[in-house]
Amino acid sequence: MYEFSFCNPTRIEFGSDKEKNIGRYMKEFGVQKTILVFGSNRIKQSGLFDDVAASLTQNGIEFLELGGVKSNPVLSKVNEGIELAKSFAADSVLSVGGGSCLDSAKAIAAGALYDGDVWDFFIGKAKVEKALAVFDIITLAATGSEMNSGGVVMKEETQQKYSLSGFPLYPKVSVINPTLQATVGSDYLVYSAADIIAHSIEGYFTADIQPEIINMQIEANIKTVIKTTEILLANPDDDAARGEFAWAATMALNGLTYVGTRGYSYPNHMIEHAMSAVCDVPHGAGLSVIMPAWMKWWKNRNPTQFERFANEIFGLQTADQGIDALKAWFDKIGTPTTLAQLNIEGQVLDKVIDNAAQNAIDWQMSDTYSKDAIREVFELAK
Repeated sequence: MYEFSFCNPTRIEFGSDKEKNIGRYMKEFGVQKTILVFGSNRIKQSGLFDDVAASLTQNGIEFLELGGVKSNPVLSKVNEGIELAKSFAADSVLSVGGGSCLDSAKAIAAGALYDGDVWDFFIGKAKVEKALAVFDIITLAATGSEMNSGGVVMKEETQQKYSLSGFPLYPKVSVINPTLQATVGSDYLVYSAADIIAHSIEGYFTADIQPEIINMQIEANIKTVIKTTEILLANPDDDAARGEFAWAATMALNGLTYVGTRGYSYPNHMIEHAMSAVCDVPHGAGLSVIMPAWMKWWKNRNPTQFERFANEIFGLQTADQGIDALKAWFDKIGTPTTLAQLNIEGQVLDKVIDNAAQNAIDWQMSDTYSKDAIREVFELAK
């Protein structure tokens, strides 16, 4: 294993009805005023909003609402939240929703205590040294944002979908109640499955040092996602499968599957960010298209690991068999596997490639991912 330092300060509260205790959890950290960030009004229709509001009120916590966060979160909504937090003198941000809400909440938390433009954190002009306290109730298992310090937001004017991170952005407490996720439609369930697998394979295939224990953890996570996705498509009310799926999402990007690794990168996410920035496709749907294509393009650089993937995940022998099996599974569960399914063709595709090439420069990956190389990957996704 490569040398490492590891610290994850987020407390997880996992289980049924834990969202009803959110006010008490936040009060433990001295919270008095919070911005409640959410997406659609579904949380009001389901009763979740009322449960959260009651818990906050019972614990003496004032709050203001910030709804309307979209699935590919945008900077304009973040700036709206920052102004709200500053005017309200909020000491915290509470996200009730999926990863997009939480990513927005993290950006708001950083921007509320910063005198400059919050976008500075996304372009490396400033570091997040302080932030409002972040809390969340996660209602969609996918991004793992509930147990990490990162967040992704798009600047609409430039179509830049970039990330920020910083130790102060780790949530203080994250509530994971799998039953809250039972209302997620089958489309976003399968997109989420693709997202979790993408988080799992980035280091698995690209690291130049990859410990055996980490390989096994990643493989267990992927096999759990495959098994529980199929169970949930057949029976969305299976609480045991829902719980394991939710925890697999958290484990995929809370740092544990990257401990002791070295030299890894996130090419699938780098490329997909361009797809969702230009075309506003669901992040997981873009990943299920790009992953098999990228794997075909990359396989000869790490053949032993690709053969291992084929054998451990699907019981097959060759790299190509493993890649084809993953793509076939994506087809089986109903998440896209071709650019045509996302209407990314012609001039639109050219714009996506240009965007991805700029991402590669900004992510310091352009030595490997030139514009021509990125086009080669996309050719394999047709």
